[in-house]
Amino acid sequence: MIDEKFDAIVVGAGPSGNAAALVMAREGLNVLQIERGEYSGSKNVQGAILYADALEQIIPDFREDAPLERHVIEQRMWTMDDRSHTGMHYRSDDFNEDKPNRYTILRAQFDKWFSAKVREAGALLLCETTVTELVRDLKGKVIGVQTDRQGAPIMADIVVLAEGVNGLVGQRSGLREEVSPDSVALAVKEMHFLPREVVEARFNLKGNEGVVIEAMGTITKGMTGTGFLYTNEESISVGIGCIVSDMTESEVTPYELLDAFKKHPSIRPLLEGSECKEYAAHLIPEGGYNAIPKLHGDGWLVVGDAGQFVNAVHREGSNLAMTTGRLAAETVIELHRKREEMSEANLKRYLARLEDTFVMKDLKKYKGIPALLHGNKGNFFGTYPQLISQAMQTWFRVDGVDKKSKEKAIMKNFRETRTLRGMLGDAFKLARAWR
Repeated sequence: MIDEKFDAIVVGAGPSGNAAALVMAREGLNVLQIERGEYSGSKNVQGAILYADALEQIIPDFREDAPLERHVIEQRMWTMDDRSHTGMHYRSDDFNEDKPNRYTILRAQFDKWFSAKVREAGALLLCETTVTELVRDLKGKVIGVQTDRQGAPIMADIVVLAEGVNGLVGQRSGLREEVSPDSVALAVKEMHFLPREVVEARFNLKGNEGVVIEAMGTITKGMTGTGFLYTNEESISVGIGCIVSDMTESEVTPYELLDAFKKHPSIRPLLEGSECKEYAAHLIPEGGYNAIPKLHGDGWLVVGDAGQFVNAVHREGSNLAMTTGRLAAETVIELHRKREEMSEANLKRYLARLEDTFVMKDLKKYKGIPALLHGNKGNFFGTYPQLISQAMQTWFRVDGVDKKSKEKAIMKNFRETRTLRGMLGDAFKLARAWR
């Protein structure tokens, strides 16, 4: 039984929780971190993208021993119909610099490494333990947590909720509403193993170079969502995710959706000959700025996925998680040093810090995108991908038809399918949301 009082309790040991716990422990605070898994990363068997800048601000020399898979030198973006894709990609040897910008990682290995850094800094990690509720004093201030272990509550000056997208502790304690099905996506992923040399030959890579593919279109069967594929050292991560409310209405199961994506003519050759050894599903916050819950109160802060901190447009998550964890920790450290109360008014400084970073600036910029895509999913995930594919098919097929006639045929197809007024309306809505 733990009977001492801590300066801070961090609920969760993912990227945001580890960032918060590490920064506070490094500054001498007495930190307890509580994780319901067997160890940090035990619930994350799949791969992910790591954004170096956010981690570098916390662990400047992370590249020396972090379990990194490949550094990304090429980004491909595909618009897909059922039999083809129209793509744009960027590849640069500049990404082979001494300090690459993005890496593919395996979360189970990376989170375990990150957690070791937290413990080396002096934080106490308590695994296989679930926080059941927050403990309050007579004035309603959060002063600790109750867990599923026998014994008295564990007390602390501040509780940092890094509990993930569901935010169950916050919900049970009345700090937030239940996550809306239209602000969260269900993603299903698989790991396909191949020899290292096959991965490199198939994607035109050498050494530890890597490729990321992000795709949208009819692959999501009319639902709001995206597919993805990226390279690890000796495996390929492949997956697809859609908004939960769309999944509920659809008769397509998540596994059927992923199976169809893997069999697509553009994806199948990339996975050929591989052995699938891992499958998992998880929730991703997709609601953006308008779905952010209350982030602070008397004695508590929210970071990472629990705060809806994911940029769905650019598919960024780990950098927002680590940055919000760090900013929360810096806020707590400042108050601790000045011996100021962990009150709602003082913890508002966390929000001020957030406002000055890319986190809030980017989420505000794209705050209209989730509603736009969800409200026009038939066009953005069906009509337009099909029209683009048909246009490319017409334009690139050499069949004796002159190019002027092809141009007319392409424009006629767009006008008859979506109408000029419809396309202008969609363009206007997109421009308004993309600002």
